[in-house]
Amino acid sequence: MVRPPGVPCTPVVSPGRADLHMHTTVSDGWPMPHELVDHAARRAKLDVIAVTDHDSIEGALRARDHVAKRARFHVIIGEEVSSRDGHIVALFLERRVRPGMSAAATVDAIHDQGGLAVAVHPFWRTQRRTRSGVVHGVGWLAAELDFDAVEVENATPGFYLVNQLAHRLNLGLGAAEIGSSDAHILDAVGRAFTEFPGKTPEALRASIESGTTVARRRRYRAVGLMRYAAWGLNHQRYAVG
Repeated sequence: MVRPPGVPCTPVVSPGRADLHMHTTVSDGWPMPHELVDHAARRAKLDVIAVTDHDSIEGALRARDHVAKRARFHVIIGEEVSSRDGHIVALFLERRVRPGMSAAATVDAIHDQGGLAVAVHPFWRTQRRTRSGVVHGVGWLAAELDFDAVEVENATPGFYLVNQLAHRLNLGLGAAEIGSSDAHILDAVGRAFTEFPGKTPEALRASIESGTTVARRRRYRAVGLMRYAAWGLNHQRYAVG
């Protein structure tokens, strides 16, 4: 198609990419917070990340301090909260959300400090037990609570059915869809991600609130799958205690 004379050419702007669910050595991840930031910025080609260690914002705070040295890359303070009814990711936090509350009380506590609540891997279940005693998503309970988004793409190997059920849940809810790696190793970072108009946390938040995010995923390399298997074996060994 020929552009008419005098009509300016509008540049094509690529969407931003965010990975909003990842772990560091503060909880059960292998990367240190600064390693996660450096990998996400240099190798995974992300614009925004949220560090969401289990029941702690310490890893996110360390990552934000490290990213202060970088331009055009952003860290959101997050937490994966162990509610009594399942795991919930909190984004845009100012302070830690206490674990052990009901899912409804946890969502309210997130919103009370201006954060966003995400139903992550809602249909994941495991027989493995941890110190918190809770190792699963919130399931269909997500349909009854005021979640801001649903994680419909989680890059954990073997989560195909979990993701399909999350997609089905969100068809009824119509909430913003999120893609996240749930990374516990560097190879996983950015394997699932969220596209949004813009490149900043402010633009990302606006996109979540307006429901204009798009969940995407990328294939693992073989070596990444092997490293994730090694992490899984190590994690099972030390999960109980």
